[in-house]
Amino acid sequence: MAWHQLSIVTDEATAPELSEYFSDLGAVAVTFSDAEDEPVYEPDLDQTIIWSNTKVTALFELDTDPDVVHTLVLNQFIGHPLRAWSAEVLQDQVWERVWLEHFKPVKFADKLWVCPSGQEREELGTVCLTLDPGLAFGTGAHPTTALCLEWLAEHELRGKTVIDYGCGSGILAVAAVLLGAEHAHAVDIDPQALEATRYNAEKNQVLERISAYLPEHFPDAAADVVVANILAKPLIELAGKISRLVKPGGWLVLSGVLKSQAQEVAEVYQRLGLNILHIANQEDWGRIDAETVGA
Repeated sequence: MAWHQLSIVTDEATAPELSEYFSDLGAVAVTFSDAEDEPVYEPDLDQTIIWSNTKVTALFELDTDPDVVHTLVLNQFIGHPLRAWSAEVLQDQVWERVWLEHFKPVKFADKLWVCPSGQEREELGTVCLTLDPGLAFGTGAHPTTALCLEWLAEHELRGKTVIDYGCGSGILAVAAVLLGAEHAHAVDIDPQALEATRYNAEKNQVLERISAYLPEHFPDAAADVVVANILAKPLIELAGKISRLVKPGGWLVLSGVLKSQAQEVAEVYQRLGLNILHIANQEDWGRIDAETVGA
């Protein structure tokens, strides 16, 4: 099946209204993207990212007339900044396979492979995590996820309990169990993330050792290792809650922060009594390694 893909660039104020209008005209999907390379590193948790110059792209069924849609939009938004109109026929594809062309097996700390289906690696002394595109973020390709996977693969997890706070696809929880953790608790505000976590846990045959929760349902039981790969702002706002999830003598791994934010985040947790061991960087992103005091 093919589709009409129609897009136009507008300003931040007009984009949401234009999106609604496209939907009223029958668009089956509408997305926003950056029209002028304006990075937004840390939106609020419930914020839809809209740039000062936003490209609004709508997908219509093939029986839609793009010229009619264009005319209706121009008439509806007289006086609004509209530019760079484009229309093309988008051929349907198996998007998961297209994505897999760019997702190759990756090895962490000579111990953990993350591989798409059909490209699993069997290598003495390593474990392999099988992961395919799904509902939630997290493949190991982003530096923040890679930094956390590297930490997990470098440390002895055998028999330990792990909390993956902000689990996304569940990749960190699954990796921890494959690397020897006794049980992993995955927590996320998005129900789709919990669904993706259970799916990936089952795919890797570790479902019975992983529990997934919305934050309000999590029993707040402390763990030997807590990994929180979210963003600097929620890491700071939730610092008291997250630090209490780590057992005495346990490890805390924080990521999802820019290198420029890492010291500020580290200082917040240090004031709560954690011992900051190390700040690791990859590209523009950082990871903070800490431990609690206790035997």
